[in-house]
Amino acid sequence: MNSHVSLARRLFPLHVSVFLAGFGLWVPVEKLFLGELGFQPFTIGVMAATYAAVVPVIEVPSGILADRWSRRGVMIIGTAALMISVLLGGLSTGVGGYLVCVAVLGVYFALTSGTVDAMVYDTVVEHAGSGAAFARRIGRIRLIESVALVGSGLAGGWLAALTSTRLTYLITVPVVALSIIALLRFREPPRLSGERREPLRAQVSATFSTMIGSPAVRRAAALSVLSAVLLNTLYEFGPLWLVALSAATVFFGPAWAGLMATIGIGGLVADRVRLERPVPYLITASVALLATLIMIMNRDLLLVTVAQIALALVIMVISLRATTLLHDAVPSAVRAGVASGVSSLSWLAFLPFSLLFGVINQVAGVFAAGWLVAVIVAAALIVVSRCVLVHRADRESCHAPVLAVRQ
Repeated sequence: MNSHVSLARRLFPLHVSVFLAGFGLWVPVEKLFLGELGFQPFTIGVMAATYAAVVPVIEVPSGILADRWSRRGVMIIGTAALMISVLLGGLSTGVGGYLVCVAVLGVYFALTSGTVDAMVYDTVVEHAGSGAAFARRIGRIRLIESVALVGSGLAGGWLAALTSTRLTYLITVPVVALSIIALLRFREPPRLSGERREPLRAQVSATFSTMIGSPAVRRAAALSVLSAVLLNTLYEFGPLWLVALSAATVFFGPAWAGLMATIGIGGLVADRVRLERPVPYLITASVALLATLIMIMNRDLLLVTVAQIALALVIMVISLRATTLLHDAVPSAVRAGVASGVSSLSWLAFLPFSLLFGVINQVAGVFAAGWLVAVIVAAALIVVSRCVLVHRADRESCHAPVLAVRQ
């Protein structure tokens, strides 16, 4: 018990920082604000592609920098980029200005992706001697993120209805600044502050060799990419379904809050899901497919919203299991770099997907564009089913499937 309390206290500043950085009052009403700035369906796709193009350029170098220098330091720089991005967004008066805001937001995504997970994993190992408790601890991080996003979703929708969508951006800026202060209170494992590092070229080579040469990492990466594309699609384009169904402004907050709640719920249940068993797998696959079809074919606002939430929950479980197995499969010296590399692959996949989604949305509407979501959902379920078959054929491969096994 004392060890658990000590670990919780050690991670507390990180918990506070994650909560404050995730408290984005502007997020649930962003699509409404984009309409006020003159965005069209295609330019919304261009916007998503903008940060999807920025992230891969910076992500792997930033991960290697975090491994060699300081993960906390990289997180602070990334959170500062978030603060600047939100400020630029609140001051934007047109499409061009907002695209600059989005590009800076891409810097935030690049610098922080995988970094928090690596910080948590190393802290857990320092306290417990192994990463066995990582799934539970990263689940709590996701729960905190979810609480922040749900709370800001409700508050942001309410604030925008009472005042303006622009004000939600400006009020978020000081909240993000407080997140940086919280990060300064977090103490990294001693390994990161004093250990002698190998030459840069050798570390870069080790990072990419781990990504390419390890079957366990490749399998985790494949499902990570598919789940990331789906989650990014739901977060970035999900509100477009509400716009198409003429939802009231006040509805966007609760709808977004419900979507964000899946992050926390997924964090709580992901470690308990056993998809190596036929019944849980079939139930999960059925929920995912049914939710996707409702998003494509149904025109009831409430039902479509519930379907988005259900699909997000299933994909979040997949994503969290992939994260756990990825970190289990790589050494600490290259952990942030490998995680950033996998995340870069996800953004590279999302880049053409978002552009194609924007084109179809512009020409035929968001419901037709939903068929792209169906394709990725089907691909993810096929990968999961294959992993399940591998697990059943050879018990020794139980550490490879991304969803099938409880670590």
